[in-house]
Parts: sequence; structure tokens; C-alpha cells
Amino acid sequence: MRALQDFAQANRWVWAALAVAILWVLLSAVSGRWSVASLSGIVLSASFLTCVALGQMLVVTTGRGNIDLSVAGVLTQSAFLSLVVVQGQDGRVWLGVLAAVALGAGVGLINAALVIRLRIPAIIATLATGYILASAALVTNAASFGPRLVAPALRWLASGRIGGVPVFAFVTLVLVIAVALVLSRTVYGRKLSAIGQSRAAARLAGIRVNAVLTAAFVASGVLAALTGLILAAYVGGAFLEIGQPYLLQSVAAVVLGGTLIAGGHGTALGTWFAAVLLILMVTIMQILSLPRGTQDLVQGVAVILVLALAARRPSRRRAAAAA
Repeated sequence: MRALQDFAQANRWVWAALAVAILWVLLSAVSGRWSVASLSGIVLSASFLTCVALGQMLVVTTGRGNIDLSVAGVLTQSAFLSLVVVQGQDGRVWLGVLAAVALGAGVGLINAALVIRLRIPAIIATLATGYILASAALVTNAASFGPRLVAPALRWLASGRIGGVPVFAFVTLVLVIAVALVLSRTVYGRKLSAIGQSRAAARLAGIRVNAVLTAAFVASGVLAALTGLILAAYVGGAFLEIGQPYLLQSVAAVVLGGTLIAGGHGTALGTWFAAVLLILMVTIMQILSLPRGTQDLVQGVAVILVLALAARRPSRRRAAAAA
């Protein structure tokens, strides 16, 4: 029993994975269908959330309550921009990717500058950036005349399947593994955790804190922008609210996945499981015909419970040590 507790403590993603298994059984009972195929659609929807949440996780891991609230604006603006740039032609997909990366990296650099140079709290700086991007999306939407075609290659990447498994789910899984390796096996991953635990100690250890912070914000912006590119292809267009669901859900996926909200520890695998968990929760509530407000309430309560449980663990350990 003690070994299981130690394993769960060291691998915080276990709880999200267990919740996914339980909710899958519940969904199968509610819908009357039990098949892996029914789960593949949920995994595909969760893949878009996962890509945004992975970038969010890097920012949260830096500590001090850092959260990137510009991801929704980046995703929306990228969706519009990519359709305009690609113009439905496979030969222009690389231009769309380049535009998305440039947009995401640019917003990430601006966010980092506001946080590091102007010392504005990340939650305020990124919220302001998000408002600016929302206004920019309005302008882009109004200025984009003519039909917005989706390139066949992007449509295949977004909604195609190989052996019944969504292509984009494969891509997301590779991304999750890559981010997990970055966190656990690279110097940058160790530096990211170090500054999340104590920036003062990280500076004394010779870590360039500002560079690590900037890289986290840039990665968050780029992942959100690339998600907007693929999501626009998946839904067949772009609209002003396309990125809105990913704003708070990306934070929820990070927290539910086991990443410490105080920073210092991130888990890519847990973020993926939590994204699937959130989509499962929404799917079940939609089947039960619960109103949107109730769905948001349930997700909010879930996040609060996880944070409450996480806050109690350190105190228990300290009490045990004192005894």
C-alpha cells in the first residue's frame, strides 16, 4: 500500500488517468455504447486542448502563479490568419505554419517583456495581450473577404484517420512525449523546475532565469498558434469565439494533470490525461442535457477540489515530520 502511495506521489498523472477510466465506463453506461471507437473522437477533441495546455503547463511550471491568459486570443487570431495566408492551397501550407509560428513567438516575446522588464504580473500582462488579440481578430475577420478555403493537407491532418485512430491524436502523442522528455531529460527542463521552486536559488546557481521564462512564454504562444491553424482546418473555418473554450480549460487541464500551480513541477502526460478527462466530463454532461452554466460549474468544482487536496498534502507531510 505504501509503495502505491509513493508511486502516485511521484507520478501525479495517475489520478487523472484513473478518473479517465472511471468516466469512460460511466460514459459507456450513459450512452449505451462500449467501444474504443467512441473514445477516439473524445481523444481527438482532447488533442486540441492538450496542445494548448502543454504550453500553459510550461508557463505555470515557472512559478509565482504565472498563467498565460493570451492563449485564446493567439489561437483565434492564428485561425483567421492561417486561412487568409494558406488560401486553401497545399502549396501554401508552409506559409501558414510560418505565419502561425511568427504570431505565437511574437506574442510570447511581448508577454515575457511585460512580465520581466515591466514587472507586470503574468496573469494581468497576458490578459491585456489577449484583449488586444481579440480586437485584432475582429479586424481580421472584417477585412477577410471571399470564401475561406481549407487546404486538403491541413484537413487530413486535423480530421484524417489511420487505422481508425485520428492522425492528429498521433501528432499530439508525439508532442506529449517530446515535452515530457524536455522536462525530465534536458537541461532546460531542470532549469524550468528550478526557477519554479526558487528563483533566488536558481540565480545563485547561475541559471539565466529571464531566458528560461521567455522560452516558456514563447513556447506557449507557438503551441496555441499552431493549434489555431489545425483547429481552423478541423472545423472548416474560423470564428471569433473559436479559442474561448481553451482559455480556462487549458489551465484546468494543467492543474488536474498534476502540475503544481505554485510551480516547480510539470507533467506532460498528466496534462494529456486531464485534457481527455475534461472532454469526457463535457461529453457526459451534454448527453445528460445539462445547461452550459452547469457544465462550467462542474469543471470549476473539480479544479477547486484538486487544488484543495494538493494544498493539504504538504501540511500532512510536515505534521508527520514534526511527530
